[in-house]
Amino acid sequence: MMEERANLMHMMKLSIKVLLQSALSLGRSLDADYAPLQQFFVVMEHCLKHGLKVKKSFIGQNKSFFGPLELVEKLCPEASDIATSVRNLPELKTAVGRGRAWLYLALMQKKLADYLKVLIDNKHLLSEFYEPEALMMEEEGMVIVGLLVGLNVLDANLCLKGEDLDSQVGVIDFSLYLKDVQDLDGGKEHERITDVLDQKNYVEELNRHLSCTVGDLQTKIDGLEKTNSKLQEELSAATDRICSLQEEQQQLREQNELIRERSEKSVEITKQDTKVELETYKQTRQGLDEMYSDVWKQLKEEKKVRLELEKELELQIGMKTEMEIAMKLLEKDTHEKQDTLVALRQQLEEVKAINLQMFHKAQNAESSLQQKNEAITSFEGKTNQVMSSMKQMEERLQHSERARQGAEERSHKLQQELGGRIGALQLQLSQLHEQCSSLEKELKSEKEQRQALQRELQHEKDTSCLLRTELQQVEGLKKELRELQDEKAELQKICEEQEQALQEMGLHLSQSKLKMEDIKEVNQALKGHTWLKDDEATHCRQCEKEFSISRRKHHCRNCGHIFCNTCSSNELALPSYPKPVRVCDSCHTLLLQRCSSTAS
Repeated sequence: MMEERANLMHMMKLSIKVLLQSALSLGRSLDADYAPLQQFFVVMEHCLKHGLKVKKSFIGQNKSFFGPLELVEKLCPEASDIATSVRNLPELKTAVGRGRAWLYLALMQKKLADYLKVLIDNKHLLSEFYEPEALMMEEEGMVIVGLLVGLNVLDANLCLKGEDLDSQVGVIDFSLYLKDVQDLDGGKEHERITDVLDQKNYVEELNRHLSCTVGDLQTKIDGLEKTNSKLQEELSAATDRICSLQEEQQQLREQNELIRERSEKSVEITKQDTKVELETYKQTRQGLDEMYSDVWKQLKEEKKVRLELEKELELQIGMKTEMEIAMKLLEKDTHEKQDTLVALRQQLEEVKAINLQMFHKAQNAESSLQQKNEAITSFEGKTNQVMSSMKQMEERLQHSERARQGAEERSHKLQQELGGRIGALQLQLSQLHEQCSSLEKELKSEKEQRQALQRELQHEKDTSCLLRTELQQVEGLKKELRELQDEKAELQKICEEQEQALQEMGLHLSQSKLKMEDIKEVNQALKGHTWLKDDEATHCRQCEKEFSISRRKHHCRNCGHIFCNTCSSNELALPSYPKPVRVCDSCHTLLLQRCSSTAS
C-alpha cells in the first residue's frame, strides 16, 4: 500500500505538470479530446479507487468511487447542482460513469480541489468507504488537494452528451510523461507574459475565495441583526411585563394589609374563646382525676393477684421438676395472662386518648363519661375471666400428673426396644469400616490428580514468563512510536514554514497584479480605438454585406469595428483579456505578424 501511494503521487504530479505546461502553450482552454486532460482523469480515478472497500451484493462485488463523491452534496450545498445533473443524465448507467461525469463537471466549475478538501477534512465519514491505509485517508490526500488548486487556472469546455463514460478503460499512458516537453514559445517576453497571467489567475482565484467568505460573513451579520432586533422586541415586552408585575405587586401588598388586619381581629377572638375553653377544661379535669384514681387502685389489686399467682407457680416448678412438659403448658397459660394484662394496659391507653379528646371537646364530656363506665364494667368482666383461667390451670396440673405416670410406663418399653437396636448398630459399624477403606482409595486418586495440577501450574508459569518478554518488546515499540510522533511534529513545523512562504508569494502576486494594471493602461493608450455602436453599422466593414437576422453583428475586441461572423471567426489572447476573444481577419494577421517579429 505504501509503494502504491508513492507511485500514484508521482503520477499525479507528472500529469498535472504536463497538463499545465501544454495548456499554457495552447491558451488555457481545453476540450475533452485533449490527451493530457484524459490522462489526468485516468490518474485521478486510480487515486480515488486506491484502498476502496469492496461491497458485496446479490449481483456481485461493487467497487466504485462514486460513493464517497456523493457525500460532498451533504457536506457542501454548492455541489448539489453537480449531483443532480449527474443523476439526470440518461446515458449513464453505472456508478463508474457517474463518478467520471462528476469529476468532469467539478473541473469545469473550478471547484474540484475545494470539494476534495471537504471530503478529506471529514475522514470519519470516509472510513465507511476506504481502508485506513488508503491514499485519501493518509497525508498524501492533502498533498493532492494542494496540487489540484493549480488547475483552477485552466478553462475546461467538456461536453458530456454523446460520450460513453461507462465503457471507457482507464489505462495510464506513460509515453506522454517519458517525452521531453518542448517549449513552443521560445521568447523570454512571451514566457514572462504567461507567468504574469498565471499569477493573475491565481490572484483572481484567491479573490474568489475571499468573496465567498465575505458573502458568508454578510449572511452571518444579517442573521445577527435579525436576532438583535428580536432581542430588542423581547426586551420591550419584558419591560412591559415588569411594569404590569409591579402594579400587581402593589395590589397584592394592599390585599396583604387587609388580610393581616382581619387575621389580627380573628386572633383576638380566638384568644377569648380559648380562655373560656380553659375554664371549662379545669372543671372537667377534676372529675377525670377521680376516675383515674379509681382505675389505678384496680390495677394495683390486679398486680398483687398476679404476684401471688407467680409465687404459687414457682413453688410448683420447684416441687415437680420431672413434669417439665406440663410446666411448659403452664408457662403458655401465664403468657396468655400477660397478654391479657397488656390488653388491659392498651385499654387504659385508649382511655387516656379519650381523655385527651375530652380536652379538645369539652361539650361532649357527658358521653365520654358513659363510655368510661362501660369500660369499667368490661374490666370487671375480664377479672372474672382471670379467675376462671386459674381454675383451668389447676385442672391442667391434674392432667399433667396423669401424663407423667404414662411417660414412666413408656420409658420401660423404650428400654426393651433399645436392646434390639444395639445389634443393628453393630452391623452398621462394620459397614462403616468398609466405607472407610473405599474412601482411602479415593484419597490416593485425588493425590495423583493434585500432582498433575501442579505440573500444569508450572507450565502456566513458563507461559507467563514468555508474556512478560513480549510486554517488554511492546514497550520498545511504544518508544519507537514516540520517536515517530516527534518526527511528525517536526514535519508539521516544516509545513507551517511552507505556509508562511506561500503567504509571502501572495504578497508578491498582489504586487504583480498592480504591475499588470499599469500594462493594461499602457495598452489602452497605445490602441486609442473607439468601440462602435450597433446602430451606426448596417454593413460589414470587410465584405460590405448588409446585416440581417441570419447575418449577425460581431465586434472585434482589438479595433472595435463591427464585422459579420465569417469575417471575425478567429480568436486570440489579447493583453487586455485573459481568455481568447473574437478578432477580425485583418487584426488577426497583424497580431500574428507582431508575435512572430517579437519572437524573432
